Amino acid sequence: MKLKPPFKLNVPMALTWLRIAMIPFVIGVFYLPESIIGHHAANMTASVIFMVAALTDALDGFLARRYEGWATRMGAFLDPVADKLLVSAALVALVGLDRCDMAVAMIIIGREITVTGLREWMAKIGESGLVKVNWFGKTKTIAQMTAIPCLLWFDPVFGVDVGFVGGILIIIAALLTIYSMYVYLRAAGPYFEEPKATA
Repeated sequence: MKLKPPFKLNVPMALTWLRIAMIPFVIGVFYLPESIIGHHAANMTASVIFMVAALTDALDGFLARRYEGWATRMGAFLDPVADKLLVSAALVALVGLDRCDMAVAMIIIGREITVTGLREWMAKIGESGLVKVNWFGKTKTIAQMTAIPCLLWFDPVFGVDVGFVGGILIIIAALLTIYSMYVYLRAAGPYFEEPKATA
């Protein structure tokens, strides 16, 4: 009797797994000896790897929506997990490099954990529509996904202080993170109350 794979592997799923496989390299490149890869080359490599990984996120989502049968339950579960792992790993690396304040990193990572748990709980009670991605969440993601490669690159480009730009954007992302989490929690607030017993 032949065993069936635990999930169907298609192009979007392959891209998601590729994104997960890239995560160790975003951090690992900074641990290589300078005799192997110079400081600027390490910054550039980490930034490029992160941007390629981020592009696979956009591409696998497009393909899953575009082609019938490519949107799977496993893919729907794994895609946001891969995104959060990628962002969290990059933020940990940036804190270690002293390019991102620990408080900012904890706000962003903590929000991701909180909102993920909130969405799972709301889905269980059949109210997942109340905590779907909003405009603030999308803007936060844009600021965050622009800030991180800037902070990984860090070195000036044509006289532009890329590190400074990334630092401003990551603070904006953190502020939007706090507000978007507040919006989600406010929407879910009424469902936290215990139902009153009827006589």
